[in-house]
Amino acid sequence: MIPTQRMQEILNRFAFIEAKMNAVAGSGTNPAEIAQLGRDYSSLLPVVATIRDWRQAEVDLAAAREMLDDPDMRGLAEDEIEAIEARLPGLEEALRLALLPRDAADERAAIIEIRPGTGGDEAALFAGDLWRMYLRFAEAQGWKVEMLEESAAELGGYKEVVATIRGAGVFAKLKFESGVHRVQRVPVTEASGRIHTSAATVAVLPEAEEIDIDIPATDIRIDTYRSSGAGGQHVNTTDSAVRITHLPTGIVVTSSEKSQHQNRARAMEVLRARLYDRERQMADIERAASRKGQVGSGDRSERIRTYNFAQGRVTDHRIGLTLYKLDQVLAGDLVELTDALIAADQAAKLAEMAE
Repeated sequence: MIPTQRMQEILNRFAFIEAKMNAVAGSGTNPAEIAQLGRDYSSLLPVVATIRDWRQAEVDLAAAREMLDDPDMRGLAEDEIEAIEARLPGLEEALRLALLPRDAADERAAIIEIRPGTGGDEAALFAGDLWRMYLRFAEAQGWKVEMLEESAAELGGYKEVVATIRGAGVFAKLKFESGVHRVQRVPVTEASGRIHTSAATVAVLPEAEEIDIDIPATDIRIDTYRSSGAGGQHVNTTDSAVRITHLPTGIVVTSSEKSQHQNRARAMEVLRARLYDRERQMADIERAASRKGQVGSGDRSERIRTYNFAQGRVTDHRIGLTLYKLDQVLAGDLVELTDALIAADQAAKLAEMAE
């Protein structure tokens, strides 16, 4: 069953955006508005193309069936009907997927935050493994990565990593990585060779723009301080590190690079992303009843995946997928996992539409 009402809504929206883009061209309209129109147009263009392909096939099928009454054209019509009917199921499936409700943040850049959980030094080492895994995946995808904040652990790994990843469809491919990642292995610090279980948390937040989140100056407190490195030695000669506290929510973000101006901009970028993510999560809670079939709950405390070194396997608990290719996954080969998660989410949404 094709949701024809939603199909027409999309066509109407596309026509409106197309007309508005033509109207604002060279009119001095706000560049941010023009950029948003361009993004909306680009996201709808493949959907509209899929709709038009399906509609044209339906028109061609009807025309071919009309030719059956003409003895001279009957053979040609039967061949045409057979060819179109063979194509239609694929076109209909593509159309159903194209008409699925879109996450408005899918095409955005993402801010990824990785922190060790239970497990002490081993958890910090695992946080470092996860960071390198995502870094290699980003490189393979041709994405750009910018480190925003990092705090190295004493024995290796990280106490915290925060970075921005930019490229085509970054958030769409990484958003299901949020949650608790668990590792089962013999720690390098363990002399007896016993397998330990440790964990690290990953949060993937869509990058927010100022137009999304308005943060009044009265809602934040900005503190500067001197960042210190290993052994307590001062890295900076001036108090350049920045800590921003969002007073209404208590969210605190920091940045400690050399430039105070750059630190402030980066900290505000992370703060906007966290507030935007908070709004999205609150909206998700309101829609909780309709989200039961979706992949995971989006809860940061949810255990989503286990990396078992002894068995060389990775298991994603949300979709029951186990891959015996741990080395490749940690080397950044996440395509099979991300594709499976996206497919499972699409299947759940298709099932909801069919109800």
